[in-house]
Amino acid sequence: MAPEAIPLEVLHEDQDLLVVNKPAGMMTHPAPGVYSGTLVNALLGRYGLSAEEAPRPELVRPGIVHRLDKDTSGVMVVARHEAAHRRLAEAFAGRSVYKRYLALTVGLPPEGLLSAPIGRHPVDRTRMHVGGIAARHAQTEFEVLAQAAGHGLVSAVLHTGRTHQIRVHLKHLRTPILGDEVYGRPSPLIPRQALHAYELRFQHPRTGKYLHFTAPIPADMVRAWEALGGAWPEGLWLQSGSSAS
Repeated sequence: MAPEAIPLEVLHEDQDLLVVNKPAGMMTHPAPGVYSGTLVNALLGRYGLSAEEAPRPELVRPGIVHRLDKDTSGVMVVARHEAAHRRLAEAFAGRSVYKRYLALTVGLPPEGLLSAPIGRHPVDRTRMHVGGIAARHAQTEFEVLAQAAGHGLVSAVLHTGRTHQIRVHLKHLRTPILGDEVYGRPSPLIPRQALHAYELRFQHPRTGKYLHFTAPIPADMVRAWEALGGAWPEGLWLQSGSSAS
């Protein structure tokens, strides 16, 4: 894996971890045929994290304890050494990390906790599906923060961490994410799924102190929501740097 000088928006840095705001369009780690331009390449280039030996480049994932889809933006934590990685991975596996996303949806999902197991799609193995092959327990808590023109600004809190979980659950509710070409349909308002990892809370792996980070809602989602005539609830942080009012 090659280190690359890719700019990153760093929300926090200390000797144990980094917190970054991953932009839409950046893959978290390499995949078959994609070995550059990823968050891992950027971490190797900027911080000198060790690229451990691996049988294939896509298995080189220094510091990565969780991931976001390529076209999902938002806050991520990265471990800077093995001890921090182990403790953070345990926290994610133990569901003690608070993960809140914001999505623009086509239609309004019912509010509350959805429990619907997720597995591989029986026909298209690149997709996930409620009740699919080898389905695993999955829970997402939804709240509609605002609505406009038949669309919703939706808060989604993950209680589990399945692949594509929010996207699949919203498709299951027949309120897919705006612009999601896999689980919904393309939109002229935004060139990707309108999903943003807005908030992350967890205990510091060394000190045990609770940390709380938010990543501002990116400009493409801001433009899409405002094009629908949507207003922003008080207190949300937009990319412009000012809180919505």
